[in-house]
Amino acid sequence: MRPDRRAVVLGVVCLVQLVVVLDNSVLTVAVPTLSRELDAGMSAIQWVVNAYPLAQAGLLLAAGAAADRYGRRRLLLIGLALFGVCSLAAGLSQDVGQLVAARAGMGVGGALITCTTLAVVAQVFPEAERVRAIGIWAAVNGLGFAAGPPLGGLILSHFPWGAIFLINVPVALLGLAAARWLIPESRRAGAGRPDVPGAVLSAVGVVALVHAVTSWPEHGAGSLPVLAATATAAVALTGLVVWERHCADPVLAPQLFRNPRFTGAVTGVLLISFGSAGALFLLAQQLQYVRGFTALEAGLYMAPFPLSVVALNIRGLAPRMIARLGEVRAVALGMGLLAGGFAVAGVLDRGGYPVLLAGLLLMGVGCALANPAIVAAVMGSIPADRAGSGAAVDGTMGEVGGSLGVAVLGAVVSSHLAAQESWTVGSASLTAVLEAAGPENGPAVLDAFAAAARTGQALGSAAVMAGGLATAYLLHRARRRAGQGGLEDGVAVGAAGHP
Repeated sequence: MRPDRRAVVLGVVCLVQLVVVLDNSVLTVAVPTLSRELDAGMSAIQWVVNAYPLAQAGLLLAAGAAADRYGRRRLLLIGLALFGVCSLAAGLSQDVGQLVAARAGMGVGGALITCTTLAVVAQVFPEAERVRAIGIWAAVNGLGFAAGPPLGGLILSHFPWGAIFLINVPVALLGLAAARWLIPESRRAGAGRPDVPGAVLSAVGVVALVHAVTSWPEHGAGSLPVLAATATAAVALTGLVVWERHCADPVLAPQLFRNPRFTGAVTGVLLISFGSAGALFLLAQQLQYVRGFTALEAGLYMAPFPLSVVALNIRGLAPRMIARLGEVRAVALGMGLLAGGFAVAGVLDRGGYPVLLAGLLLMGVGCALANPAIVAAVMGSIPADRAGSGAAVDGTMGEVGGSLGVAVLGAVVSSHLAAQESWTVGSASLTAVLEAAGPENGPAVLDAFAAAARTGQALGSAAVMAGGLATAYLLHRARRRAGQGGLEDGVAVGAAGHP
């Protein structure tokens, strides 16, 4: 494929992936509007918000295996069509039930898109260009996560709430046309019988796990819904491991986890998602509640982080630094800078923009170095004909890590607040705390929240740092075990048949 055509393919898959990621975060500012317009309670609105990530996370592993088996372009086209149709249905929904069903359908389409876009990037780009292409793909993911709230606020200030979903339709149509025309088909040859039990167990286990994590802040870790979901996840995922060990053609081969390069990369994805999602969530709350910014203003203040990631990858600076440093040092340095940036922006900042900006730029440089190297390590540690499965593992670990980060760091803040004064007991959110405390106690609540958020930010920073050290160690160990350990640019691994 010609370089100019590869560039167009990358642009299309990144645009499609951007929309998929945006739909994970764009609703954070639409909750009051949806509650009012649909006359829905908090429980119903939570299902509207969570239906999409639950369906997406639960089906990623099965979708990745299906893409390798039946064709990555075919599954991408199906995912785009489903995502577009369900986005149209969501935008035209008349009640909460219709919207939840449409959001779940969007999540199924999003799972197919996520695992195939990364697989297409790995398939289309030659080895020498793959790190840069993966870096741009990863940067777009970060941009989508950060841009969701301000974009949602901008749309809601000018259009009805349905426009949040309707803007996906033309992007899906563009993606369908471009994928049909530009992307060659590829699939795994000689696949055995479909692993239906593995697909079901993985879906049930991941959905239950993510549901338990996302329900934790509302119901409490010891509540019946959380315990039931946790037990279901434990049984299903244990059953998955047992079944896959004896399956001829598994959805996720357990043998992959014996490869320290794969294990290290997956550890990095999980912990970088945990720390990043939780710390960014708390940073957005700090800007809005403590500094009094709107969602749009908070998003604009945080924009240097994702924009610097995109700029460093598009201009090729990050791939060149990764090639010069090598995979191990790039991951260690990148996650160290990311952790330091979280500490500066969330812990050291006490007002004004220079300190916050410095932290955001540190985060951007760190993410631009670490993310492409980690994703390339995931894709490089599995056989080339299982690219869809590799992308699915990356996406699943990102979803689980992000959900854990928001839940755990949010619980740290909530427990810190609950220990302050009697007016915080039983409150599930800062808005509820402020309402319960009354105007006279508002400043004290915000001071307590600021202190609690700094504690949470410090924990998120520590998680990212621990992830960097663990990932770098495992990648270094894998390189030593392999003798020559793969190319220094982090794209290839010494095993035959790997990209």
